[in-house]
Amino acid sequence: YLILQDEEMRKDYDYMLDHPEEYYRHYYHYYSRRLAPKVDVRIVILVTVCAISVFQFFSWWNSYNEAINYLATVPKYRIQATEIARQQGLLNKTKEKGKNRRSKEEIREEEEEIIKDIIKNKIEIKGGYQKPKIYDILLFQILLAPFYLCKYIFWYCWWIYRFTIKGQEYGVEEKLYVIRRYMKMSQSQFDSLEDHQKEIFLERRLWIRENYEVYKREQEEELKKKMALDPRWKRYRRWMKNEGPGRLTFIDD
Repeated sequence: YLILQDEEMRKDYDYMLDHPEEYYRHYYHYYSRRLAPKVDVRIVILVTVCAISVFQFFSWWNSYNEAINYLATVPKYRIQATEIARQQGLLNKTKEKGKNRRSKEEIREEEEEIIKDIIKNKIEIKGGYQKPKIYDILLFQILLAPFYLCKYIFWYCWWIYRFTIKGQEYGVEEKLYVIRRYMKMSQSQFDSLEDHQKEIFLERRLWIRENYEVYKREQEEELKKKMALDPRWKRYRRWMKNEGPGRLTFIDD
């Protein structure tokens, strides 16, 4: 009865009656259906996406905190943050006397936290170490995918109409977008570049394809010169020439 009430297993049962000689095939279909997981695939996908999103979010927070801890050790940013803390009177509060007096270790830890908080509020970190946003995780990206698709289609049509059909000149944002596309960089990678580098891109008019090709060749030549003068690359080339991976030597005992 358990077999006949299931439509798929009933088909296998009828096939077995018609083809009794296919002994191993019947066993395979029987156990594959009996041992198959009964969990809904949609639930499995949802749990997997949620788990990846949670890991992604905490991983970004860890990277962001590492960046803040690193900036707190850089003299340039640490001196500025300390000066701001003194102006706001935050460091004076840590040195209370009397009953509220604390140990030097506690005061040092509190001052460190104050400096890190000022760095968080005053310095905007861009690129892969920027402050994580909840809408950037996988779960929200999937949920908002239809919105992003419609937004991209609208933006693309607007771009074609404005710059291809009407022939308008690019603005600063549009020029940087074209340059970023030529360089094949993601938005976070491009945002991590220094402002003076972007100014150089604009001064050299790299949104024009011919200018970008010239700039690209110059960068490649400069990289080759640096590699030629770098002692580490010299040692590597010498090793590849003399030893190299995959070279076989036979030494007689």
